[in-house]
Amino acid sequence: MAKESNFKNMVLTLFIVTLAASTALGFVYELTKGPIAEAKARKKNMAIQKVVPEFTNHPNKESYQVEVDGDSLTIYPAKKDGEIVGMAISTYTMKGYSGNIRLMVGFKSDGTINNISVLEHAETPGLGDKITKSKTDWSTQFNNKNPENFTIKVKKDGGDVDAITAATISSRAYCDAVQRAYKAFKKGGDR
Repeated sequence: MAKESNFKNMVLTLFIVTLAASTALGFVYELTKGPIAEAKARKKNMAIQKVVPEFTNHPNKESYQVEVDGDSLTIYPAKKDGEIVGMAISTYTMKGYSGNIRLMVGFKSDGTINNISVLEHAETPGLGDKITKSKTDWSTQFNNKNPENFTIKVKKDGGDVDAITAATISSRAYCDAVQRAYKAFKKGGDR
């Protein structure tokens, strides 16, 4: 004879199922937390290597924060034989067409942009996603330019940057993030 369902039995069953699911979820989280952190650190280190001249130190261990526009950006100094050869700056903007765009901008010691790597974005495929090097070489127009004499704004706004066709908002956002990185370089470059 089957036991009749009542409120007490249903609550107890629901509690046991929820407890088992949350325990399993907690276990999986603890199991994957370390590898996820290691993967993020590797991705950051690879981005630093892509954007600054060759270095011999550990920029991640020597990183520091600089305040820019009421927020702080992280600077990763790249040194070779004790001399600063460049700085990688983790920057972002919330002005993208689809929200947040995160970049790693590399500067040579004189302030010239060495290279830029896109860390994260959600721009429209086929349009705004052309900010990534895997889609086009649009971002290379920033390389070897010094923001002291290269205005980091799209040409429509009086700058020197050719916007991506049909993706002016994404282009402006990219410029905004690069400009924020340059402000951080100017503030934190004297360390």
